[in-house]
Amino acid sequence: MTKKLQLGASVSLIALILLCLAWETVLAPLKPGGSMLMLKTVPLLIPLLGILHGKRYTYQWASLFILFYFTEGVVRAWSDVGLSAKLALIEVVLSVVFFTCAIFYAKQTRAK
Repeated sequence: MTKKLQLGASVSLIALILLCLAWETVLAPLKPGGSMLMLKTVPLLIPLLGILHGKRYTYQWASLFILFYFTEGVVRAWSDVGLSAKLALIEVVLSVVFFTCAIFYAKQTRAK
């Protein structure tokens, strides 16, 4: 079960990184040609290695950290229109998947 949770967290984090980059550079940037909001991807790179290597502590703090992306997705899904709103909904789904996998992974790998 922990391998499936690790895979779910890894895939959703990588998908969120790719989504944020594509969203703010080519799909629906705030300004034509891309915007500096693509830098919101950089913090997602910080926990990536720990998540891929199954480090429990990384799963613990990243599960809280990902809530910023959940919040941004909810706000932009509510306030944006068109493709940007749809991308924001995908961001919400990916952040919820990551959060769920991360908290259950941390729970299952704790010392008993």
